[in-house]
Amino acid sequence: MSLLSSSVSVTRYRVDGKLADSVIDSVRSGLKNSTIREIENEPDAKSVGWTSFEAPFTPDFEIENFVIAESMVFCLRIDKKSIPAKIINKQFKMAVKKRLSETGREHLSKNEKTEIKDDVLHRLYVRVPATPNVYDIVWNYEAGQLFFFSNLKEANEELETLFSKSFKLTLIRMFPYTVAELSCGLLGPELDAVSKLSPSQFYEARNA
Repeated sequence: MSLLSSSVSVTRYRVDGKLADSVIDSVRSGLKNSTIREIENEPDAKSVGWTSFEAPFTPDFEIENFVIAESMVFCLRIDKKSIPAKIINKQFKMAVKKRLSETGREHLSKNEKTEIKDDVLHRLYVRVPATPNVYDIVWNYEAGQLFFFSNLKEANEELETLFSKSFKLTLIRMFPYTVAELSCGLLGPELDAVSKLSPSQFYEARNA
């Protein structure tokens, strides 16, 4: 989801930790080392990595400027290949029939069937194009805040894992409890009380 869209979903994070060296150089290095890897014509089913905000399909962090005002802006890209189960099943059965015909046998072992299915998946994934999903990121290093423009569970989990790997920093998702814990200066008993709270539902009263 793009931060320039008319409607957006945003997950707010607190960034825990500090970079040891120059911020811009360290971030650039982390982005370059984990740039999205293209999987077209490859047997991989999924690829996750960083890409640029301005050129998400041709990222080049060596020359591109990812700093805007006081923030760093870049993207997480997740490329996935999807093959319908019916196509996999069809190709698998055809391959099994061919193997039986070539060997003159009536049955194949479990290991042989596994080998055939792996080969079928390998061939199909090489031929299937990947569907890209791009999620914008705004990171204010000095404020220790990061805004991720998605609320999807998978996307957030991939972000947290890749961010830790790339920058050796931890993302803490900010929801009501973590905001209270980290920003309000609450003491032990107060935190315990907050942890026991449950959401309340509010309804708009309508006149009959």
